[in-house]
Amino acid sequence: MSYKPKNFTASATLSASDADTICTVNAAAGLTLTLPDATGSGVRYEVFIGTTVTSNNVIIQVANASDTMAGLVMSAADGGDTLNGWETASTSDTITLNGTTKGGVKGDRYVLVDCADNLWSVNGWSSSTGTEASPFSAAV
Repeated sequence: MSYKPKNFTASATLSASDADTICTVNAAAGLTLTLPDATGSGVRYEVFIGTTVTSNNVIIQVANASDTMAGLVMSAADGGDTLNGWETASTSDTITLNGTTKGGVKGDRYVLVDCADNLWSVNGWSSSTGTEASPFSAAV
């Protein structure tokens, strides 16, 4: 399967036409990408950070209060050869990337799969600086 890139510079709700593409985020001032309802469809979204976040946040969030995320993000820290792993909590529904401590650096990648009713699988690879912190929260 060939993944064609799609450029995002403003907030959007992802749709079927965005599935199985590389959703490249080029928004230094941040944006919000909202996933569709999780129904177990198997639809896959790959989010690639093409421009490092320099103000505000890049946010990837679920569509409603019933949906959650399960998975983890591995993040390379700027201090030496350190790797941090951030797991979701049972209530996680949002990924917040700030360009420093929580990722959002050019080259970061996040894969989200609609794996069950009300559940998104998430795996991510990122870079972070400063006092690194989990990008996951319950905010929807």
